[in-house]
Amino acid sequence: MNGLKDEHIPVLAAILAGQISLPQDGVMVDATIGHGGHSFLFGKQLGPKGVILGLDVDEKTIQRAQLTLKDLKCRVILKKSNFADIDMQMRQYGIEKADFILADLGFCSAQLEDEEKGLSFMQNMPLDMRLDKSLSTTAADIVNNSDEKSLADLIYKYGEDRASRRIARFIVESRQNEPIETTGQLSNIVCKALARPGRRWTKIHPATRTFQALRIAVNNELENLKILLDKSEDLLAVGGKIAIISFHSLEDRIVKYNFRQNADRNIYKILTKKPIVADRQECLSNPRARSAKLRIAQKINKYETTD
Repeated sequence: MNGLKDEHIPVLAAILAGQISLPQDGVMVDATIGHGGHSFLFGKQLGPKGVILGLDVDEKTIQRAQLTLKDLKCRVILKKSNFADIDMQMRQYGIEKADFILADLGFCSAQLEDEEKGLSFMQNMPLDMRLDKSLSTTAADIVNNSDEKSLADLIYKYGEDRASRRIARFIVESRQNEPIETTGQLSNIVCKALARPGRRWTKIHPATRTFQALRIAVNNELENLKILLDKSEDLLAVGGKIAIISFHSLEDRIVKYNFRQNADRNIYKILTKKPIVADRQECLSNPRARSAKLRIAQKINKYETTD
């Protein structure tokens, strides 16, 4: 592989490839194409009649994916789109059903280091957090314009931080002096809010949960995930599989609930009784894999809508 392919290591790729095989004329929808690492592995299983439809809200990652997938024999369609619009994109390209739908809900180091995105608390960059630049609200808009209660509720709901009220209070007090416009400013404010005499930080950075909460809110991540899961019930061919790789408990609970609901309705068979996690070797070679959880389900009956 060239440097671009090596730059972002797809999480749980070997395990996924061992769990799922595609016919040569199969259809894969990669709802989060990223740099194309997962699709490259499955694309090698497909022949000239096979199709990969790759979606992503980040134009830069789509450009990387084009390079990664350019030598595959199958048809490759890459489109800037939120996966909440998966049905519309499939229709646009004449794809009725998918044999495999994959969503890797993580983001890569290139996105963290991209100053335009403003995702990292380890560097000082504009406080943006929009993965899709067509969105109108930035993280700076939220922290500078939300009232204290709304901020606290958001940090608790999406960041699961029990110190959310204290963090919100420090944010509101700080912005009275000057607007909070950079990730460095916000990170410092959260660190001050959580500082205690003699306290030692845990393995995660103090600002991790606050940044997670804002990123989820800015990109409407959880609602879009629910939409993707709801639509996938109808878009999968009978016998087709859906695999979701999540990176925090909020995402994983949504996936678990959807799969269980569909299993109870006799639409899905759950293939992972417990989420699959990375082994020690993968975690050592790819630290981002440590928090990854993979759930897989197979469609066993037609999805029927009720009037």
